[in-house]
Amino acid sequence: MGTESARVLLERAGRLTLQTGNLLNWGCQRKKCPATPSEEVRDCIQKTLTEWSSKIGQDQNQETLEVLECTVAQALEKINPEERDELKVSAKLFIVGSNSSSIRDAVDLACSALGVAQLDSVIIAPPPVEDGTNLSLEYLQPYWKELENLVQNKKIVAIGTSDLDKTLLEQLYLWAQVKPSSNQVNLASCCVMPPDLTAFAKECDIQLLTHNDPKVVHLLNE
Repeated sequence: MGTESARVLLERAGRLTLQTGNLLNWGCQRKKCPATPSEEVRDCIQKTLTEWSSKIGQDQNQETLEVLECTVAQALEKINPEERDELKVSAKLFIVGSNSSSIRDAVDLACSALGVAQLDSVIIAPPPVEDGTNLSLEYLQPYWKELENLVQNKKIVAIGTSDLDKTLLEQLYLWAQVKPSSNQVNLASCCVMPPDLTAFAKECDIQLLTHNDPKVVHLLNE
């Protein structure tokens, strides 16, 4: 079985890059409608790992890779160059660690996977904070600097944020060289956009968007 060989590779790898590709095109998500975003992400990861592991050979002595790429060939789909000008390519990056260089790695991977030289928009979502604590500008700065460098190098056109209140959004706007073009607001936290946030966004030409991503994404039970 390929599953055992896949398990060995996963245990030896220093980092796993998992690309689900377009799951709708190869039928994995057509039969079932996930109840929550967390369930959808979990199902995509599980189906991709299952399909990938079934293709792994039985050679237990195969080369160990520091970065192990887990992909499913039939799910990979690059953007047709002739259609590129008609599409807006956006990405949302969820920060889960303290390594700001992961921003560049993620953008490079996205561009490579889609076959494009540039992303039109990238939004960063900071990790959830504990009750009673506030996200700070100092925490966001190294990640934002990475995004600014990518804009200057023409890898990204516009950059935005997620779940920043008016105070932190204003601090970021005043400090940043490349200003945020958008800020997402979680529908679960407010039914109506906060008036102070709306007024500041209008004044500074920042687009306010909505999303329903859970604060904590529970991917796996184990």
